[in-house]
Amino acid sequence: MTQPATGAPLAGFTAVVSASGVAAAYAGRLLGVMGAQTILLEPPGGTPLRREPPFLDTEERAGALFAYLAAGARSFVADLTTEHGRTEARDLLAHADVFIDDTPLAERERQGIDQRAVAAQHPRLVHVSVLPFGASGPKAHWKGEEINILHACTEGQLMPNGLSQELFPDRPPVKIYGQFASMQGGIAAALGALSALWIRDTVGGQFVDIASQDAALAVSAFAVQRFGDGAVESRATRSFRYGGVLECANGHVELLTLEQHQWKGLVKLMGDPAWALDPALEDSLERSRRGAAINAYIRAWAKEQHVEDIVAGGQKLGVPLAKYSDAKDVLADPHERVRGLFAPVAIEGAGLCDMLVSPFHFGGKPLSLRGGPPVLGEYRNARRSKKAGADAW
Repeated sequence: MTQPATGAPLAGFTAVVSASGVAAAYAGRLLGVMGAQTILLEPPGGTPLRREPPFLDTEERAGALFAYLAAGARSFVADLTTEHGRTEARDLLAHADVFIDDTPLAERERQGIDQRAVAAQHPRLVHVSVLPFGASGPKAHWKGEEINILHACTEGQLMPNGLSQELFPDRPPVKIYGQFASMQGGIAAALGALSALWIRDTVGGQFVDIASQDAALAVSAFAVQRFGDGAVESRATRSFRYGGVLECANGHVELLTLEQHQWKGLVKLMGDPAWALDPALEDSLERSRRGAAINAYIRAWAKEQHVEDIVAGGQKLGVPLAKYSDAKDVLADPHERVRGLFAPVAIEGAGLCDMLVSPFHFGGKPLSLRGGPPVLGEYRNARRSKKAGADAW
């Protein structure tokens, strides 16, 4: 089992996470990969995340989502509907620095983990609430799944767009694959926890109120800005004026040219075609106005090119081009290996699996995981063994 480096930024800190959804669990995952000991506070039978598909084995024991979100964490089971369970939870929080919770507001007081009770019992604890619409305001008691959050932040109505909209104009609004909006809430929760920890010695513990809708809304900043300008963005207008996803002879790439030198590099990459040498196209605004016509030329050219050739050529000329890779390509890429993005992790029922460690470095070096997802209740058993004199760690 891998142990985080002693120089990890949160080494020595403990985060307790009560998570039935992705946002709170991902916040704990981010703190854990930065070195904090993360303990999942689970109900009897475990968090519902353990039963979320897809599964890595045919017996549906090893859920891929839970394996990723809980990698390196410990599991402590307590029934917060009983006084005994609430006492155990209070004891656990008494030794924690951060408590991340997505329990619905209506249930928190009954379980003894509402804002007032936690603040009174643990004045130095950073208490992070992660709910779809936050813990205050008229929607605080609303429930919401990933698809609700995605559409509530306006992003859902804008998909599919770009090339997908052109190829499949009759498709209804869809959601991004996976848990995109919820993970934005998790990122905001982790940042909120770090901010509160930063000044804890000055102000003590704080209550941090995170709404996943608010966090995901930041992704739609341009759509909101355009609305403020009097324009309502739609799937048809939500695209690059030229570039975007391009179909090639053997795959797809994405192209984005925002700066003048990038446009010049693209023209050279395409072999200086006559249409691109029009002096009027030296003006970026004019290029935007002619975006549809330019895209028609670019796409016709791209269909005759091989992905590897134009990506390599684009890199030499300073043109932002990237290949659309499948999972196997990403795992085999030497760049990702050098940066230490993935590590083999043991998952019960599935064996060793390559898993993304962290989407960022710290101090110029990759972070590390303690290990795979925990067995249900194993932290309780470890505590008992330690009390009996065994080496629990």
